Amino acid sequence: MTRHYDDGPGALQEGSGQSHDGPGAPRGLPGTPGDAPGTLHYAHGITAIDSGYVRPMLDAIHLVEEQGRIAVVDSGCNASVPAVLHALAVRGLDASCVDWILLTHVHLDHAGGAGLLLQSCPNARVAVHPRGARHMIDPRRLMAGTIEVYGEEAARRMYGDIVPIPAQRIVEVRDGDRIELAGRVFAVLDTPGHARHHVCYHDLKSDSVFVGDTFGLSYRELDDGERQAIFPATTPVQFDPPALRASIDRLLALQPQALFLTHYGRVHEVARLGARLRAMVDDFERLAIAHADAGPRRARLLREGVQAILLAEAREQGWPLAPDRVLVLFRDDVPLNASGLESWLDARSAG
Repeated sequence: MTRHYDDGPGALQEGSGQSHDGPGAPRGLPGTPGDAPGTLHYAHGITAIDSGYVRPMLDAIHLVEEQGRIAVVDSGCNASVPAVLHALAVRGLDASCVDWILLTHVHLDHAGGAGLLLQSCPNARVAVHPRGARHMIDPRRLMAGTIEVYGEEAARRMYGDIVPIPAQRIVEVRDGDRIELAGRVFAVLDTPGHARHHVCYHDLKSDSVFVGDTFGLSYRELDDGERQAIFPATTPVQFDPPALRASIDRLLALQPQALFLTHYGRVHEVARLGARLRAMVDDFERLAIAHADAGPRRARLLREGVQAILLAEAREQGWPLAPDRVLVLFRDDVPLNASGLESWLDARSAG
């Protein structure tokens, strides 16, 4: 299912293609022959491909092409590497055309496959926040933290063995740095709140920002025409409400044409979605504080509270899915977001 966009937010090209049942479901439109399901094409050489993580169209890897050179924004996990190589081959390119793997942060659905992908990309370097670089060089602690969240069996099933990245192929990027791809400039923004090691990449050519998880989740199944949905991503272990609000405000101050989210693809109603996202971060913070002293009941109360916020947002914004389908779509996000609130409360009480 491939969608094509030109420079305008309403410029979805019409055409025939495979449809997917359900209100708000994305429709497949003719695009590059051989494109895999979940591929979304945009202007300025930007493509979202489905990493294959957990379920269709949950986790996007973005490719940016400039004069035959490629930047890969977030790598997905090890199992995503064939999808990246296939997407390049469909475009008549190979992995030697990849100059950059730009990591927004090192959570494994974003960065777990970077080391394995790099083995196929002889000319590529990996850009990552300094706090995340050491975990890409030696991923043992990163994997241990992931096992703590998911359990070992699930963590190994989802991510496999993380391939270390040679230190000489890593570029530590800081706020204000600039990455160039065949003369195309990406300005680096330090954007903590979801994680302390999170950066965003402002693509000056398209005036859009690759935001990882800083701007939350916007699943394409929730699209209602041109109206899009948003929901925070407050996963463990470094959720920080004040920092996240500041990062959201910084993105909004840029007034970009669009944002590209790892979960999933392009959003264009930046100001409206940013206001909704910021309000829900406030709701999450109030929810956590209200149950800070709930003892053994805290985890359950937080999960119930996150679910209640989700369903209230669905009603208020008129999401096109029935409540039971919304809960299915967010079945992993609700407990993960609640766990992130618990982590924040624990860090807050520890001082």
